[in-house]
Amino acid sequence: MSTTTVTPVEAVRLPDPYPFYARLVAERPFAFDEALGAWVAADAAAVRAVLGSGVLRVRPVAEPVPAGLAGTAAGEVFGQLVRMTDGAATARLKGAVAGALARADTAYAGELAARFTREALDGGGEVPYEELMFGVPARVVAVLAGLTGGADREAARAIADFVRCIPATAGPEDREAASVAAVRLRELLGPVLDSAAAAGPEAAAGSGAGIREGYGSGRVHALLAELVRAADREGLVDLGPLLSNAIGFLSQTYDATAGLIGNTLVALARGADAPDTGALVREVVRHDAPIQNTRRFAAGAFTHAGSTVEPGQQLLVVLAAANRDPAVNPDPHTLHPGRVNPVIFTFGAAAHRCPGEPLAVALATAVVTELRTAGWSTTATPAYRPLANARIPLL
Repeated sequence: MSTTTVTPVEAVRLPDPYPFYARLVAERPFAFDEALGAWVAADAAAVRAVLGSGVLRVRPVAEPVPAGLAGTAAGEVFGQLVRMTDGAATARLKGAVAGALARADTAYAGELAARFTREALDGGGEVPYEELMFGVPARVVAVLAGLTGGADREAARAIADFVRCIPATAGPEDREAASVAAVRLRELLGPVLDSAAAAGPEAAAGSGAGIREGYGSGRVHALLAELVRAADREGLVDLGPLLSNAIGFLSQTYDATAGLIGNTLVALARGADAPDTGALVREVVRHDAPIQNTRRFAAGAFTHAGSTVEPGQQLLVVLAAANRDPAVNPDPHTLHPGRVNPVIFTFGAAAHRCPGEPLAVALATAVVTELRTAGWSTTATPAYRPLANARIPLL
């Protein structure tokens, strides 16, 4: 397709969007797109500037929660997610969330992901790609958050419904399903968070190894205990936002990790030479990003490269295009596992950089390793889900 018939949003689900992105980087690195009604930041310089700006917000100033979610359980959770909010109070909460994720036991997460993958494959028949891409990562994070004995599976099902409310295209049925899911996720995670809070922040320091002693034991795991401890360091005492962001641990895992697993499998099907699965996954994060774009909304005037974004206007930040900007990554269109010091925008930058990258990489590496060991096969030319920002193959 030509640049006149494709928008950066439509490109996400093309078999190969990268020639289109390369033209954006070369010809329109920061420009207004009439079809989208939004500014588009495509090269590394523009993406850095946008993500680092203090006047650009993750939500419209006048609509911090989507109108269709206002007053619902899903809206309450949405409005407290650090990825969906800005401001000084959010910065402290973001620090707590990032602090907890920084101490997540990624080695154990990988062990669990491998175990759950083997269990899914033991049933025989066709490879259950949907379960491996979406269900396994969500279950692992649920276990890390202290949900075991079947509650991990229930949480994985519920988060699939909750994330339906996040796209701008969500309809009434999606929002209703998300609200039902939000209520159930609060019921599942609330007691675990309460137990962590009752134990006190000092208990988190030694909590990490406990859950390793027996999956299914129901013991409080370090992830929520560390969240309590990090919140205490930030002077935060309200458990409500912590509970919402415990749900956020699951929601951020869902599409992003599924896309990372799926795109790594597609890279292998296309002949990627990668004896080191972990190195391949880390390069796929850059080369075929699971999250291709994000949005920002101008709360004040923003100027870049001689162009000014007026208050109230939107910006589409094409992370996947910036990942392949030759100004920051030499030979950017070559898949090169083991690439030295890559510049990667997939997980964002600045105040809203996602702290979950090590966990996502660990989960994807474990699932793909088990599939390679089992002798899986898939297609090199899949279709892609009709999503606006996540690139997830249909396998």
